[in-house]
Amino acid sequence: MLRSSGEQSPVLAAGAVLWRRSPHDDGVEIALIHRPKYDDWSHPKGKLKRGEDPVAAALREVREETGMECVLGAPLPTARYLADGRPKEVRYWAAEAVSGTFAVNDEVDRLVWLPPAAARNRLTHERDRPLVDAMLRAIRPGAARQR
Repeated sequence: MLRSSGEQSPVLAAGAVLWRRSPHDDGVEIALIHRPKYDDWSHPKGKLKRGEDPVAAALREVREETGMECVLGAPLPTARYLADGRPKEVRYWAAEAVSGTFAVNDEVDRLVWLPPAAARNRLTHERDRPLVDAMLRAIRPGAARQR
């Protein structure tokens, strides 16, 4: 679809920074997924289906890619970038994992739970790193640079 100025309208997507309370201490862990198609580590996300609400898409993508049921919390910054030469806009939320089990699927071959600093370092794309801090601020104001 083209905008009146000749620009392409963005591909719309939604996702989450998935987190859980750490089983080892009083901190949190963040889930990152590995997508073999792109050989990258990222947050779960995906394109909206026709007529799908971004909130529903974020919940669906987390479930499909991680096997986790989650509760969406605060909205996080929207990521805007070019993907295959086309603008892409991804809306994110902080999302607490409440149940589920990961299984390898068509898009994701690995899931890891990491402390925030390790998650920030593991992420492949620089644009995904600030989302870790935004999620921490959303769930614990003043805690963005812990661990």
